[in-house]
Amino acid sequence: MLKRIVLIVITCVSIGFSERLFAQDPEFTQFYANPLYLNPAMAGTANCPRFNLNYRNQWPGISGTYVTYSASYDQHIDAIKGGLGFLVYDDRAGQGTLTTFNASGMYSYLLNVNRKFSLRFGLEASYFEKSIDWSKLTFGDMIDERMGFVYNTREVPGKSKVTYADFSAGIFGYTKRFYFGFAANHLTQPNEGFIGTSQLPMKITGHVGALFQIGDKRNEVTISPNILYQKQGNFQQLNLGLYATKGSIVGGLWYRNQDAFIALVGFQQPHFKIGYSYDITVSKLTNATAGSHEISCSLVLHCKPKKKKIRTVNCPAF
Repeated sequence: MLKRIVLIVITCVSIGFSERLFAQDPEFTQFYANPLYLNPAMAGTANCPRFNLNYRNQWPGISGTYVTYSASYDQHIDAIKGGLGFLVYDDRAGQGTLTTFNASGMYSYLLNVNRKFSLRFGLEASYFEKSIDWSKLTFGDMIDERMGFVYNTREVPGKSKVTYADFSAGIFGYTKRFYFGFAANHLTQPNEGFIGTSQLPMKITGHVGALFQIGDKRNEVTISPNILYQKQGNFQQLNLGLYATKGSIVGGLWYRNQDAFIALVGFQQPHFKIGYSYDITVSKLTNATAGSHEISCSLVLHCKPKKKKIRTVNCPAF
């Protein structure tokens, strides 16, 4: 076990001090419960003011887990013919060793193509701040083969904080029963390296889904199959999901290719939604991760009817 730990530490250090290092974005698996994080073109899709809160604890069974918080606000505004949105998130890895803070503002332009089909085109500008606590890191030259970590490192730390601006764009199309979207995050691929160069690769997201109603009005059940694909650098992810809704209760199941099953349960009312999901790891890490926990909460405020009726998106709540 000690040899395995030492090998992991040395590997992480060698990667961390390589000339080029590529990072990836935090993960949320209640995709539609965090719509602005999924696609900036979804700003304003609820029409009325909407608040979203999200919390994710990934792999709590492994020391130095990933914990991410996010909060967002968006609404449609007739005067600007589209939606405005604001998103902040804080991601902490390695028990606060590496932290990332993001604040974003976005605008989505609404185009009603015809009576049944609408398109939104979104733009997003972001400010990022990434920090590292060098005192919490361990290095290969600190290890004695018999006594463990007993030496002081001679490694020279780099910068402790980097900041940069970033830009993203997206498109979202929808009818009463069908929706699809495409988003490109990190268009400028900014350098976020503490030592040398560490570019943040562009993230490409494509998502599509539909709604089907089964039964009569008294016993109606809504079924929603979904597909979501993401690519960032050399990393690719395909998510296949299905939601079922009866009354106020929502259940869902996703499969993330060769990684995890995601089980979800939620409660929704016209102006309030809350959901919990658990990632069941099926990769080689299955016995060590203790899965992942995610909680979402959404509040949609009542607003006056628009002079011109705006079509809202009839897509999953989570």
